[in-house]
Amino acid sequence: MRLIIVAILFVTGCRPPQRAGIAPDAVKPVVVTEQTAFDTDDPAIWINRADPSQSLIIGTDKETGGGLYAYNLQGKVVNKVVGLQRPNNVDVAYGFRLGAEVLDLAICTERGSNSLRFYTLPQLIEVDGGGLPVFEGEADRQPMGVAVYTHPADHSIYLIVGRKSGPADGYLWQYRLADENGKPVMQLVRKFGKYSGKKEIESIAVDNELGYVYYSDEQFGIRKYFADPAKGNEELAVFGQGQFREDNEGISVYKTTAGQGYILVSDQSANTFNVYRREGESSNPHQHDRIAIVPVSTRQSDGSDVTNVPLPGFPRGMFVAMSDDRTFQLYNWDDIGARIKAGK
Repeated sequence: MRLIIVAILFVTGCRPPQRAGIAPDAVKPVVVTEQTAFDTDDPAIWINRADPSQSLIIGTDKETGGGLYAYNLQGKVVNKVVGLQRPNNVDVAYGFRLGAEVLDLAICTERGSNSLRFYTLPQLIEVDGGGLPVFEGEADRQPMGVAVYTHPADHSIYLIVGRKSGPADGYLWQYRLADENGKPVMQLVRKFGKYSGKKEIESIAVDNELGYVYYSDEQFGIRKYFADPAKGNEELAVFGQGQFREDNEGISVYKTTAGQGYILVSDQSANTFNVYRREGESSNPHQHDRIAIVPVSTRQSDGSDVTNVPLPGFPRGMFVAMSDDRTFQLYNWDDIGARIKAGK
């Protein structure tokens, strides 16, 4: 009998840690998109300013041979580009002048080619000639995260790019996007940002109006810097430490007013999002205390995006998060906002 008891204890003690399930009271999505072929990773919301009802969700399918997908607000695939070399994260640039045209662009990282890829919206027509290289001259180059910053004064567009691994400082590279004879080109303007070395940096988000960039140093915390390279490379904050089950992942910023709102960060293994005040605390705009935990129906969410623009079926905006069943889930912001207020 004693041997049997010991054996049972040994077996149960060797079981791997269990991932969290979906909470019974989790916020439910309004729409779940059609599935991709491999592994969804990161979404971006493109607002069609001429007709918001024709806005799109742009999402990556992360695998060699994967691609970039465009979904309508009903979750149906309306366009896609496949055969990419492990696309990872995606963001949207508005109003970029390329030759004689002014275009909105979906910009995604392509890890297999160490480059960024550029596609017109809504058509997803490639305009980069096969990709623009990043982290040239570095031993560790695989790009993962990308975020767009548009300067409020001169409207110049910058791309902030993260990678699989890199140095303890100068981990992120920031490029200015320019036009050269009708083709996009990138000019490196700075290297900045600390890195703990614990895992990787994938999710990057820019608060364009307040001028900050946030990124997830996974298993360490969320770091905050100025998005404008002219303002320097001082680290303004590290927050969220000790508040995640494993990886802190996707970041998105919801604006309630010109200077207020919420920062939502995925607690990937808990299937929840931690919420922080966009404006910080009254005593310190760079102190971001957690104010709520929102359980959602996504599983193992890597990436998210949010908008406060009213859309059909989403009167105060939409929150979008990837789920590991190869879909993206579209949430009514009112449902997310109500849970935040209840959790304060």
